[in-house]
Amino acid sequence: MVDLGLRACTAYDRPDTAARLTAARRALADPVLHIVVAGEFKQGKSSLVNALVGATVCPVDDDVATAVPTYVRHGAQPEASVLFEAEPPRRETIPLADVRRYVVERGEPHARADGARLTGVEVRIPRKILAGGLVLVDTPGVGGLGSPHAAASLAAVSMADAVIFVTGAAQELTRSEVEFLRRARRLCPTVACVITKTDFYPAWRRIQELNEQHLATHCPVPLMSVSSPLRSRAVKANDTALNAESGFTHLVKFITDQIGGSAVDRLAAEAVAEVVALCDQLDDHFQAERAALADPEAAKRVVQELTAVKSRVEALKTTAAKWNQTLNDGVTDLTADVDHDLRARVRVVIAEADGAIEATDPADTWAEMEPWLQSRMASELLANYELLSERASELSERVGNHFHEAATSLLSRPTVHNPAPLAAVTDFEHKIDLKKMRVTKQAMVALKNAYGGALMFVILGSLVGVSLGPIGIGIGLVMGHRGLREEKKRQVQRRRAEARNAIRRYCDEVSFVASKDSRDTLRRVQRQLRDHYSGLAEELNRSNAQALASASEAAKRTQSDRDKRLKDVDSELVRVRQLRQRAQAVSG
Repeated sequence: MVDLGLRACTAYDRPDTAARLTAARRALADPVLHIVVAGEFKQGKSSLVNALVGATVCPVDDDVATAVPTYVRHGAQPEASVLFEAEPPRRETIPLADVRRYVVERGEPHARADGARLTGVEVRIPRKILAGGLVLVDTPGVGGLGSPHAAASLAAVSMADAVIFVTGAAQELTRSEVEFLRRARRLCPTVACVITKTDFYPAWRRIQELNEQHLATHCPVPLMSVSSPLRSRAVKANDTALNAESGFTHLVKFITDQIGGSAVDRLAAEAVAEVVALCDQLDDHFQAERAALADPEAAKRVVQELTAVKSRVEALKTTAAKWNQTLNDGVTDLTADVDHDLRARVRVVIAEADGAIEATDPADTWAEMEPWLQSRMASELLANYELLSERASELSERVGNHFHEAATSLLSRPTVHNPAPLAAVTDFEHKIDLKKMRVTKQAMVALKNAYGGALMFVILGSLVGVSLGPIGIGIGLVMGHRGLREEKKRQVQRRRAEARNAIRRYCDEVSFVASKDSRDTLRRVQRQLRDHYSGLAEELNRSNAQALASASEAAKRTQSDRDKRLKDVDSELVRVRQLRQRAQAVSG
Protein backbone atom coordinates (compact mmCIF):
# COMPACT_ATOMS: atom_id res chain seq x y z
CA MET A 1 0.00 0.00 0.00
CA VAL A 2 2.85 2.41 0.83
CA ASP A 3 4.64 1.41 -2.38
CA LEU A 4 1.54 2.39 -4.33
CA GLY A 5 1.55 5.71 -2.52
CA LEU A 6 5.17 6.28 -3.50
CA ARG A 7 4.36 5.47 -7.13
CA ALA A 8 1.54 8.03 -6.95
CA CYS A 9 3.99 10.62 -5.60
CA THR A 10 6.25 10.02 -8.59
CA ALA A 11 3.37 10.05 -11.08
CA TYR A 12 1.86 13.25 -9.73
CA ASP A 13 5.16 15.04 -9.05
CA ARG A 14 4.86 15.17 -5.24
CA PRO A 15 8.39 14.60 -3.85
CA ASP A 16 7.41 16.46 -0.67
CA THR A 17 4.90 13.81 0.42
CA ALA A 18 7.20 11.05 -0.83
CA ALA A 19 9.69 11.88 1.95
CA ARG A 20 7.19 11.00 4.70
CA LEU A 21 6.00 7.90 2.88
CA THR A 22 9.62 6.76 2.54
CA ALA A 23 10.08 7.16 6.29
CA ALA A 24 6.92 5.11 6.91
CA ARG A 25 8.18 2.39 4.58
CA ARG A 26 11.51 2.22 6.45
CA ALA A 27 9.66 1.79 9.73
CA LEU A 28 7.55 -1.02 8.28
CA ALA A 29 10.57 -2.78 6.77
CA ASP A 30 12.70 -2.68 9.92
CA PRO A 31 10.51 -2.27 13.02
CA VAL A 32 12.26 -2.06 16.39
CA LEU A 33 10.26 -2.88 19.52
CA HIS A 34 12.00 -2.51 22.89
CA ILE A 35 10.67 -4.56 25.81
CA VAL A 36 12.33 -3.64 29.11
CA VAL A 37 12.53 -6.45 31.68
CA ALA A 38 12.68 -4.74 35.10
CA GLY A 39 12.39 -5.76 38.74
CA GLU A 40 14.23 -6.01 42.04
CA PHE A 41 17.60 -7.77 42.37
CA LYS A 42 17.67 -11.59 42.16
CA GLN A 43 14.06 -12.01 41.00
CA GLY A 44 14.87 -14.02 37.86
CA LYS A 45 14.95 -11.34 35.16
CA SER A 46 17.96 -12.78 33.33
CA SER A 47 16.56 -16.33 33.57
CA LEU A 48 13.26 -15.06 32.13
CA VAL A 49 15.02 -13.51 29.11
CA ASN A 50 17.04 -16.70 28.56
CA ALA A 51 13.90 -18.83 28.75
CA LEU A 52 12.04 -16.57 26.30
CA VAL A 53 14.72 -16.83 23.60
CA GLY A 54 15.65 -20.43 24.41
CA ALA A 55 19.36 -19.70 24.88
CA THR A 56 21.71 -18.64 27.68
CA VAL A 57 22.51 -15.09 26.62
CA CYS A 58 22.20 -13.29 29.98
CA PRO A 59 24.50 -14.45 32.84
CA VAL A 60 22.65 -16.11 35.70
CA ASP A 61 24.33 -16.53 39.10
CA ASP A 62 23.16 -16.73 42.71
CA ASP A 63 26.12 -14.72 44.00
CA VAL A 64 26.23 -11.78 41.59
CA ALA A 65 23.68 -9.50 39.94
CA THR A 66 23.32 -7.77 36.57
CA ALA A 67 25.17 -4.46 36.64
CA VAL A 68 24.60 -3.05 33.12
CA PRO A 69 21.69 -3.52 30.65
CA THR A 70 21.83 -6.40 28.17
CA TYR A 71 20.10 -5.88 24.80
CA VAL A 72 19.05 -9.16 23.16
CA ARG A 73 18.00 -8.81 19.51
CA HIS A 74 17.83 -10.78 16.28
CA GLY A 75 20.92 -11.49 14.21
CA ALA A 76 21.82 -13.82 11.38
CA GLN A 77 24.74 -15.20 13.45
CA PRO A 78 25.36 -15.22 17.21
CA GLU A 79 27.53 -12.24 18.14
CA ALA A 80 28.04 -9.76 20.97
CA SER A 81 29.37 -6.24 21.42
CA VAL A 82 29.85 -3.78 24.28
CA LEU A 83 28.44 -0.25 24.12
CA PHE A 84 30.33 2.77 25.44
CA GLU A 85 29.08 6.25 26.16
CA ALA A 86 31.48 8.42 24.22
CA GLU A 87 31.41 11.17 21.63
CA PRO A 88 30.62 9.77 19.15
CA PRO A 89 29.03 6.61 20.72
CA ARG A 90 31.27 3.57 20.38
CA ARG A 91 30.84 -0.20 20.28
CA GLU A 92 33.38 -3.00 20.38
CA THR A 93 32.81 -6.58 19.27
CA ILE A 94 33.52 -9.23 21.92
CA PRO A 95 33.29 -13.06 22.02
CA LEU A 96 29.97 -14.39 23.29
CA ALA A 97 31.83 -16.19 26.06
CA ASP A 98 33.02 -12.82 27.45
CA VAL A 99 29.54 -11.34 27.91
CA ARG A 100 29.50 -12.32 31.57
CA ARG A 101 32.69 -10.36 32.29
CA TYR A 102 30.99 -7.12 31.27
CA VAL A 103 27.42 -7.67 32.50
CA VAL A 104 27.72 -8.89 36.10
CA GLU A 105 28.86 -6.97 39.17
CA ARG A 106 32.58 -7.12 39.89
CA GLY A 107 33.15 -7.78 36.19
CA GLU A 108 35.05 -5.55 33.78
CA PRO A 109 35.52 -1.91 34.88
CA HIS A 110 32.59 0.26 33.76
CA ALA A 111 34.91 3.01 32.54
CA ARG A 112 37.92 2.79 30.27
CA ALA A 113 41.18 4.67 30.55
CA ASP A 114 40.02 7.09 27.85
CA GLY A 115 36.97 8.03 29.93
CA ALA A 116 34.40 6.08 27.89
CA ARG A 117 31.80 4.58 30.25
CA LEU A 118 30.30 1.13 29.63
CA THR A 119 26.55 1.56 29.10
CA GLY A 120 25.44 -1.91 28.00
CA VAL A 121 26.05 -5.14 26.16
CA GLU A 122 24.26 -6.14 22.94
CA VAL A 123 23.76 -9.81 22.03
CA ARG A 124 22.42 -10.90 18.64
CA ILE A 125 21.09 -14.42 18.08
CA PRO A 126 18.94 -16.05 15.37
CA ARG A 127 15.60 -16.61 17.11
CA LYS A 128 12.10 -16.54 15.65
CA ILE A 129 10.63 -14.56 18.55
CA LEU A 130 13.13 -11.75 17.86
CA ALA A 131 12.83 -11.78 14.07
CA GLY A 132 10.04 -9.19 13.98
CA GLY A 133 12.24 -6.47 15.50
CA LEU A 134 11.77 -7.42 19.16
CA VAL A 135 14.58 -6.25 21.49
CA LEU A 136 14.60 -7.64 25.06
CA VAL A 137 16.39 -5.38 27.56
CA ASP A 138 17.59 -7.10 30.75
CA THR A 139 18.08 -4.29 33.28
CA PRO A 140 19.88 -4.18 36.65
CA GLY A 141 17.72 -4.68 39.74
CA VAL A 142 15.88 -1.59 40.88
CA GLY A 143 17.08 -1.98 44.50
CA GLY A 144 14.16 -0.06 45.96
CA LEU A 145 12.14 2.74 44.40
CA GLY A 146 14.57 5.51 45.34
CA SER A 147 17.79 3.85 44.22
CA PRO A 148 19.84 5.02 41.23
CA HIS A 149 19.14 1.63 39.60
CA ALA A 150 15.40 2.33 39.89
CA ALA A 151 15.89 5.74 38.31
CA ALA A 152 17.92 4.21 35.48
CA SER A 153 15.28 1.51 34.94
CA LEU A 154 12.51 4.12 34.82
CA ALA A 155 14.56 6.10 32.32
CA ALA A 156 14.77 2.98 30.15
CA VAL A 157 11.04 2.40 30.65
CA SER A 158 10.23 5.90 29.37
CA MET A 159 11.90 5.10 26.04
CA ALA A 160 10.46 1.54 25.77
CA ASP A 161 7.49 0.18 23.85
CA ALA A 162 6.55 -2.26 26.64
CA VAL A 163 7.63 -3.29 30.15
CA ILE A 164 7.68 -6.71 31.80
CA PHE A 165 8.05 -6.29 35.56
CA VAL A 166 9.44 -9.39 37.26
CA THR A 167 8.76 -10.36 40.87
CA GLY A 168 9.52 -13.62 42.66
CA ALA A 169 7.00 -16.08 44.13
CA ALA A 170 8.76 -15.90 47.52
CA GLN A 171 6.55 -13.02 48.70
CA GLU A 172 3.77 -10.73 47.58
CA LEU A 173 4.49 -7.42 45.86
CA THR A 174 6.12 -4.86 48.11
CA ARG A 175 5.08 -1.24 48.35
CA SER A 176 8.16 -0.09 46.40
CA GLU A 177 7.43 -2.61 43.63
CA VAL A 178 3.82 -1.42 43.30
CA GLU A 179 4.99 2.20 43.24
CA PHE A 180 7.56 1.34 40.55
CA LEU A 181 4.78 -0.29 38.49
CA ARG A 182 2.58 2.78 38.87
CA ARG A 183 5.32 5.09 37.64
CA ALA A 184 6.23 2.71 34.82
CA ARG A 185 2.59 2.65 33.71
CA ARG A 186 2.57 6.44 33.47
CA LEU A 187 5.72 6.38 31.33
CA CYS A 188 4.97 3.41 29.06
CA PRO A 189 1.67 2.41 27.39
CA THR A 190 2.07 -1.38 27.82
CA VAL A 191 3.05 -2.93 31.19
CA ALA A 192 2.72 -6.49 32.49
CA CYS A 193 3.75 -8.16 35.76
CA VAL A 194 5.28 -11.66 35.78
CA ILE A 195 5.73 -13.90 38.84
CA THR A 196 8.81 -16.13 38.49
CA LYS A 197 10.19 -19.17 40.38
CA THR A 198 6.83 -20.95 40.63
CA ASP A 199 8.76 -24.24 40.49
CA PHE A 200 10.60 -23.35 43.71
CA TYR A 201 7.80 -22.03 45.95
CA PRO A 202 4.79 -24.35 46.49
CA ALA A 203 2.58 -21.47 47.71
CA TRP A 204 2.97 -19.43 44.52
CA ARG A 205 -0.77 -19.60 43.79
CA ARG A 206 -1.50 -17.81 47.07
CA ILE A 207 1.13 -15.19 46.18
CA GLN A 208 -0.53 -14.77 42.79
CA GLU A 209 -3.91 -14.16 44.45
CA LEU A 210 -2.43 -11.54 46.77
CA ASN A 211 -0.63 -9.82 43.88
CA GLU A 212 -3.85 -9.77 41.84
CA GLN A 213 -5.54 -7.95 44.71
CA HIS A 214 -2.69 -5.43 45.01
CA LEU A 215 -2.65 -4.73 41.27
CA ALA A 216 -6.43 -4.45 41.03
CA THR A 217 -6.37 -1.85 43.82
CA HIS A 218 -3.32 0.21 42.89
CA CYS A 219 -2.15 -0.58 39.34
CA PRO A 220 -4.36 -2.65 37.00
CA VAL A 221 -1.93 -4.50 34.73
CA PRO A 222 -1.90 -8.10 33.39
CA LEU A 223 -0.37 -10.69 35.76
CA MET A 224 1.21 -14.02 34.71
CA SER A 225 3.15 -16.74 36.55
CA VAL A 226 6.04 -18.64 34.95
CA SER A 227 8.88 -21.04 35.67
CA SER A 228 12.05 -20.39 33.69
CA PRO A 229 13.71 -23.80 34.48
CA LEU A 230 10.63 -25.67 33.25
CA ARG A 231 10.59 -23.60 30.06
CA SER A 232 14.29 -24.29 29.43
CA ARG A 233 13.77 -28.03 29.89
CA ALA A 234 10.71 -27.96 27.65
CA VAL A 235 12.67 -26.22 24.88
CA LYS A 236 15.51 -28.72 25.09
CA ALA A 237 13.19 -31.74 25.14
CA ASN A 238 10.64 -30.21 22.72
CA ASP A 239 7.99 -31.06 25.33
CA THR A 240 4.73 -29.19 24.61
CA ALA A 241 3.02 -30.23 27.85
CA LEU A 242 5.98 -29.13 30.00
CA ASN A 243 6.11 -25.84 28.11
CA ALA A 244 2.43 -25.23 28.90
CA GLU A 245 3.07 -26.07 32.56
CA SER A 246 5.89 -23.49 32.66
CA GLY A 247 3.38 -20.71 31.96
CA PHE A 248 5.43 -19.25 29.11
CA THR A 249 2.75 -19.96 26.50
CA HIS A 250 0.65 -17.15 28.02
CA LEU A 251 3.65 -14.82 28.22
CA VAL A 252 4.72 -15.49 24.63
CA LYS A 253 1.14 -14.99 23.44
CA PHE A 254 0.96 -11.70 25.34
CA ILE A 255 4.24 -10.52 23.78
CA THR A 256 3.20 -11.62 20.31
CA ASP A 257 -0.39 -10.39 20.34
CA GLN A 258 -0.53 -7.49 22.77
CA ILE A 259 2.97 -6.01 22.43
CA GLY A 260 4.04 -7.07 18.94
CA GLY A 261 0.49 -6.78 17.60
CA SER A 262 0.05 -3.28 18.99
CA ALA A 263 3.35 -2.21 17.41
CA VAL A 264 2.24 -3.61 14.05
CA ASP A 265 -1.12 -1.84 14.37
CA ARG A 266 0.62 1.42 15.29
CA LEU A 267 2.98 1.26 12.31
CA ALA A 268 0.11 0.33 9.99
CA ALA A 269 -2.01 3.19 11.32
CA GLU A 270 0.83 5.66 10.77
CA ALA A 271 1.38 4.38 7.22
CA VAL A 272 -2.37 4.57 6.51
CA ALA A 273 -2.48 8.14 7.77
CA GLU A 274 0.36 9.13 5.44
CA VAL A 275 -1.30 7.54 2.39
CA VAL A 276 -4.74 8.95 3.22
CA ALA A 277 -3.22 12.44 3.61
CA LEU A 278 -1.66 12.07 0.14
CA CYS A 279 -4.97 10.89 -1.30
CA ASP A 280 -6.82 13.84 0.25
CA GLN A 281 -4.43 16.32 -1.34
CA LEU A 282 -4.59 14.61 -4.74
CA ASP A 283 -8.38 14.33 -4.55
CA ASP A 284 -8.74 18.06 -3.80
CA HIS A 285 -6.41 18.82 -6.71
CA PHE A 286 -8.37 16.78 -9.26
CA GLN A 287 -11.78 17.79 -7.90
CA ALA A 288 -10.91 21.47 -8.41
CA GLU A 289 -9.68 20.78 -11.94
CA ARG A 290 -12.78 18.70 -12.72
CA ALA A 291 -15.11 21.45 -11.53
CA ALA A 292 -13.37 23.92 -13.83
CA LEU A 293 -13.50 21.50 -16.77
CA ALA A 294 -17.13 20.46 -16.29
CA ASP A 295 -18.47 24.02 -15.98
CA PRO A 296 -16.49 26.72 -17.82
CA GLU A 297 -18.72 29.37 -16.25
CA ALA A 298 -17.71 28.18 -12.75
CA ALA A 299 -13.98 28.06 -13.59
CA LYS A 300 -13.48 31.68 -12.55
CA ARG A 301 -15.18 31.00 -9.19
CA VAL A 302 -13.00 27.90 -8.61
CA VAL A 303 -9.85 29.90 -9.33
CA GLN A 304 -10.95 32.59 -6.88
CA GLU A 305 -11.62 30.02 -4.18
CA LEU A 306 -8.24 28.38 -4.70
CA THR A 307 -6.55 31.77 -4.60
CA ALA A 308 -8.20 32.47 -1.25
CA VAL A 309 -7.08 29.05 0.03
CA LYS A 310 -3.57 29.85 -1.14
CA SER A 311 -3.52 32.95 1.08
CA ARG A 312 -4.69 30.94 4.09
CA VAL A 313 -2.13 28.17 3.48
CA GLU A 314 0.68 30.69 3.08
CA ALA A 315 -0.40 32.28 6.37
CA LEU A 316 0.14 28.88 8.04
CA LYS A 317 3.86 29.17 7.29
CA THR A 318 4.33 32.55 8.97
CA THR A 319 5.37 33.18 12.56
CA ALA A 320 2.02 34.91 13.11
CA ALA A 321 0.14 31.64 12.55
CA LYS A 322 -1.82 30.53 15.61
CA TRP A 323 -0.10 27.15 15.81
CA ASN A 324 3.31 28.83 15.67
CA GLN A 325 2.40 31.26 18.44
CA THR A 326 1.02 28.41 20.54
CA LEU A 327 4.26 26.51 20.04
CA ASN A 328 6.53 29.42 20.98
CA ASP A 329 4.47 30.46 24.00
CA GLY A 330 4.03 26.87 25.11
CA VAL A 331 7.75 26.10 25.03
CA THR A 332 8.52 29.31 26.94
CA ASP A 333 5.95 28.50 29.64
CA LEU A 334 6.99 24.85 29.83
CA THR A 335 10.66 25.77 30.19
CA ALA A 336 9.82 28.01 33.15
CA ASP A 337 7.54 25.39 34.75
CA VAL A 338 10.06 22.55 34.40
CA ASP A 339 12.85 24.71 35.79
CA HIS A 340 10.69 25.80 38.74
CA ASP A 341 9.66 22.19 39.42
CA LEU A 342 13.30 21.08 39.41
CA ARG A 343 14.33 23.86 41.80
CA ALA A 344 11.46 23.02 44.16
CA ARG A 345 12.44 19.36 44.19
CA VAL A 346 16.09 20.17 44.86
CA ARG A 347 15.06 22.43 47.76
CA VAL A 348 13.07 19.56 49.30
CA VAL A 349 16.06 17.21 49.02
CA ILE A 350 18.38 19.80 50.60
CA ALA A 351 15.90 20.36 53.45
CA GLU A 352 15.70 16.62 54.11
CA ALA A 353 19.49 16.35 54.05
CA ASP A 354 19.85 19.33 56.43
CA GLY A 355 17.43 17.68 58.86
CA ALA A 356 19.36 14.41 58.77
CA ILE A 357 22.69 16.19 59.26
CA GLU A 358 21.36 18.25 62.17
CA ALA A 359 20.15 15.10 63.94
CA THR A 360 23.42 13.16 63.61
CA ASP A 361 27.17 13.53 63.36
CA PRO A 362 28.25 13.42 59.66
CA ALA A 363 31.36 11.49 60.73
CA ASP A 364 29.04 8.60 61.70
CA THR A 365 26.43 8.80 58.91
CA TRP A 366 28.23 10.15 55.84
CA ALA A 367 28.76 6.66 54.37
CA GLU A 368 24.95 6.26 54.21
CA MET A 369 24.30 9.90 53.32
CA GLU A 370 26.10 9.79 49.96
CA PRO A 371 24.10 6.91 48.35
CA TRP A 372 20.88 8.27 49.87
CA LEU A 373 21.48 11.69 48.31
CA GLN A 374 22.30 10.18 44.92
CA SER A 375 19.14 8.05 45.06
CA ARG A 376 16.91 10.96 46.07
CA MET A 377 18.29 13.21 43.35
CA ALA A 378 17.93 10.46 40.75
CA SER A 379 14.30 9.92 41.76
CA GLU A 380 13.51 13.65 41.66
CA LEU A 381 15.17 14.06 38.26
CA LEU A 382 12.99 11.27 36.84
CA ALA A 383 9.88 12.88 38.33
CA ASN A 384 10.90 16.17 36.72
CA TYR A 385 11.40 14.33 33.43
CA GLU A 386 7.90 12.82 33.71
CA LEU A 387 6.49 16.35 33.97
CA LEU A 388 8.48 17.45 30.91
CA SER A 389 7.37 14.43 28.87
CA GLU A 390 3.67 14.75 29.74
CA ARG A 391 3.55 18.50 29.18
CA ALA A 392 5.47 18.20 25.88
CA SER A 393 2.86 15.71 24.60
CA GLU A 394 0.05 18.07 25.69
CA LEU A 395 1.75 20.93 23.88
CA SER A 396 2.06 18.81 20.74
CA GLU A 397 -1.69 18.14 20.82
CA ARG A 398 -2.53 21.83 21.25
CA VAL A 399 -0.26 22.82 18.38
CA GLY A 400 -1.76 20.08 16.21
CA ASN A 401 -5.33 21.15 17.02
CA HIS A 402 -4.59 24.76 16.09
CA PHE A 403 -2.94 23.64 12.86
CA HIS A 404 -5.94 21.45 12.02
CA GLU A 405 -8.28 24.41 12.40
CA ALA A 406 -6.87 25.67 9.12
CA ALA A 407 -5.87 22.43 7.38
CA THR A 408 -6.37 18.67 7.71
CA SER A 409 -3.06 16.90 8.32
CA LEU A 410 -1.21 14.50 10.56
CA LEU A 411 -0.35 14.97 14.22
CA SER A 412 3.24 14.13 15.05
CA ARG A 413 4.17 13.16 18.61
CA PRO A 414 7.44 14.78 19.68
CA THR A 415 10.46 12.64 20.47
CA VAL A 416 11.52 13.48 24.02
CA HIS A 417 15.22 13.14 24.81
CA ASN A 418 16.42 9.96 26.52
CA PRO A 419 16.77 10.73 30.27
CA ALA A 420 19.02 7.73 31.03
CA PRO A 421 22.26 9.76 31.34
CA LEU A 422 20.56 12.11 33.81
CA ALA A 423 19.15 9.21 35.81
CA ALA A 424 22.66 7.91 36.39
CA VAL A 425 23.48 11.19 38.19
CA THR A 426 27.02 12.52 38.41
CA ASP A 427 29.33 10.95 40.96
CA PHE A 428 29.34 12.53 44.40
CA GLU A 429 32.80 14.02 44.86
CA HIS A 430 33.52 16.02 48.01
CA LYS A 431 36.55 17.50 49.71
CA ILE A 432 35.61 17.74 53.35
CA ASP A 433 37.24 16.54 56.54
CA LEU A 434 34.80 14.46 58.57
CA LYS A 435 37.34 12.65 60.76
CA LYS A 436 36.73 12.64 64.48
CA MET A 437 39.48 13.52 66.95
CA ARG A 438 41.74 10.63 67.76
CA VAL A 439 42.27 9.56 71.34
CA THR A 440 45.71 11.22 71.48
CA LYS A 441 44.28 14.52 70.27
CA GLN A 442 41.43 14.29 72.76
CA ALA A 443 43.99 13.70 75.53
CA MET A 444 46.02 16.71 74.42
CA VAL A 445 42.92 18.94 74.36
CA ALA A 446 41.90 17.73 77.82
CA LEU A 447 45.42 18.26 79.23
CA LYS A 448 45.65 21.69 77.68
CA ASN A 449 42.39 22.81 79.26
CA ALA A 450 43.16 21.04 82.56
CA TYR A 451 46.58 22.63 82.78
CA GLY A 452 45.23 26.07 81.89
CA GLY A 453 42.36 25.80 84.39
CA ALA A 454 44.52 24.50 87.22
CA LEU A 455 47.20 27.13 86.58
CA MET A 456 44.61 29.91 86.61
CA PHE A 457 43.14 28.89 89.94
CA VAL A 458 46.60 28.29 91.52
CA ILE A 459 47.69 31.78 90.50
CA LEU A 460 44.45 33.30 91.83
CA GLY A 461 44.90 31.39 95.08
CA SER A 462 48.50 32.60 95.51
CA LEU A 463 47.38 36.19 94.92
CA VAL A 464 44.93 36.02 97.82
CA GLY A 465 47.28 33.92 99.94
CA VAL A 466 45.32 30.65 99.75
CA SER A 467 47.01 27.36 98.83
CA LEU A 468 44.61 25.12 96.83
CA GLY A 469 46.74 21.96 96.89
CA PRO A 470 44.86 18.86 95.64
CA ILE A 471 41.76 21.00 95.01
CA GLY A 472 43.60 22.63 92.10
CA ILE A 473 44.05 19.23 90.45
CA GLY A 474 40.30 18.54 90.69
CA ILE A 475 39.51 21.94 89.26
CA GLY A 476 41.93 21.24 86.43
CA LEU A 477 40.22 17.93 85.63
CA VAL A 478 36.79 19.58 85.54
CA MET A 479 38.09 22.33 83.27
CA GLY A 480 39.78 19.78 81.03
CA HIS A 481 36.56 17.73 80.65
CA ARG A 482 34.55 20.83 79.88
CA GLY A 483 37.08 22.05 77.34
CA LEU A 484 37.11 18.65 75.63
CA ARG A 485 33.30 18.64 75.45
CA GLU A 486 33.23 22.12 73.94
CA GLU A 487 35.91 21.18 71.39
CA LYS A 488 33.95 18.09 70.35
CA LYS A 489 30.80 20.18 69.96
CA ARG A 490 32.66 22.74 67.88
CA GLN A 491 34.09 20.06 65.60
CA VAL A 492 30.65 18.42 65.13
CA GLN A 493 29.26 21.82 64.07
CA ARG A 494 32.19 22.24 61.68
CA ARG A 495 31.57 18.80 60.16
CA ARG A 496 27.87 19.56 59.77
CA ALA A 497 28.65 22.82 58.01
CA GLU A 498 31.09 21.08 55.66
CA ALA A 499 28.57 18.31 54.97
CA ARG A 500 25.83 20.86 54.17
CA ASN A 501 28.15 22.73 51.83
CA ALA A 502 29.13 19.49 50.08
CA ILE A 503 25.48 18.53 49.63
CA ARG A 504 24.62 21.97 48.25
CA ARG A 505 27.54 21.85 45.82
CA TYR A 506 26.41 18.43 44.61
CA CYS A 507 22.75 19.46 44.25
CA ASP A 508 23.76 22.66 42.44
CA GLU A 509 25.90 20.69 40.00
CA VAL A 510 23.15 18.14 39.30
CA SER A 511 20.43 20.78 38.91
CA PHE A 512 22.73 22.85 36.66
CA VAL A 513 23.26 19.87 34.32
CA ALA A 514 19.60 18.79 34.49
CA SER A 515 18.34 22.31 33.77
CA LYS A 516 20.58 22.57 30.70
CA ASP A 517 19.43 19.15 29.48
CA SER A 518 15.72 19.96 29.92
CA ARG A 519 16.13 23.24 28.04
CA ASP A 520 17.95 21.45 25.22
CA THR A 521 15.20 18.81 25.15
CA LEU A 522 12.46 21.42 24.87
CA ARG A 523 14.33 23.20 22.10
CA ARG A 524 14.55 19.88 20.22
CA VAL A 525 10.81 19.34 20.72
CA GLN A 526 10.14 22.89 19.48
CA ARG A 527 12.26 22.33 16.36
CA GLN A 528 10.59 18.97 15.68
CA LEU A 529 7.08 20.39 15.87
CA ARG A 530 8.02 23.53 13.97
CA ASP A 531 9.67 21.58 11.13
CA HIS A 532 6.85 19.04 11.02
CA TYR A 533 4.01 21.53 10.70
CA SER A 534 6.00 23.86 8.46
CA GLY A 535 6.54 20.87 6.17
CA LEU A 536 2.84 20.06 6.19
CA ALA A 537 2.02 23.68 5.40
CA GLU A 538 4.47 23.53 2.50
CA GLU A 539 2.81 20.33 1.23
CA LEU A 540 -0.62 21.94 1.38
CA ASN A 541 0.74 25.00 -0.39
CA ARG A 542 2.24 22.87 -3.18
CA SER A 543 -0.97 20.86 -3.55
CA ASN A 544 -3.08 24.02 -3.74
CA ALA A 545 -0.67 25.60 -6.22
CA GLN A 546 -0.97 22.59 -8.52
CA ALA A 547 -4.76 22.66 -8.22
CA LEU A 548 -4.81 26.40 -8.96
CA ALA A 549 -2.58 25.96 -12.01
CA SER A 550 -4.74 23.08 -13.32
CA ALA A 551 -7.98 25.03 -12.78
CA SER A 552 -6.56 28.13 -14.50
CA GLU A 553 -5.41 26.02 -17.43
CA ALA A 554 -8.81 24.26 -17.62
CA ALA A 555 -10.54 27.62 -18.05
CA LYS A 556 -8.47 28.30 -21.19
CA ARG A 557 -9.10 24.92 -22.90
CA THR A 558 -11.35 24.37 -25.87
CA GLN A 559 -14.47 22.24 -25.52
CA SER A 560 -12.82 19.19 -27.15
CA ASP A 561 -9.75 19.52 -24.95
CA ARG A 562 -11.96 19.84 -21.88
CA ASP A 563 -13.90 16.67 -22.73
CA LYS A 564 -10.69 14.72 -23.28
CA ARG A 565 -9.06 16.03 -20.10
CA LEU A 566 -12.26 15.41 -18.12
CA LYS A 567 -12.03 11.69 -18.90
CA ASP A 568 -8.41 11.64 -17.76
CA VAL A 569 -9.26 13.47 -14.53
CA ASP A 570 -12.13 11.06 -13.79
CA SER A 571 -9.73 8.15 -14.28
CA GLU A 572 -7.21 9.75 -11.92
CA LEU A 573 -9.91 10.33 -9.32
CA VAL A 574 -10.88 6.66 -9.52
CA ARG A 575 -7.24 5.63 -8.98
CA VAL A 576 -6.83 8.00 -6.03
CA ARG A 577 -10.05 6.79 -4.41
CA GLN A 578 -9.08 3.16 -4.92
CA LEU A 579 -5.78 3.87 -3.16
CA ARG A 580 -7.64 5.52 -0.27
CA GLN A 581 -10.03 2.55 -0.01
CA ARG A 582 -7.10 0.16 0.06
CA ALA A 583 -5.42 2.18 2.81
CA GLN A 584 -8.61 2.27 4.86
CA ALA A 585 -9.01 -1.49 4.41
CA VAL A 586 -5.53 -2.01 5.85
CA SER A 587 -6.49 -0.02 8.95
CA GLY A 588 -9.63 -2.11 9.34
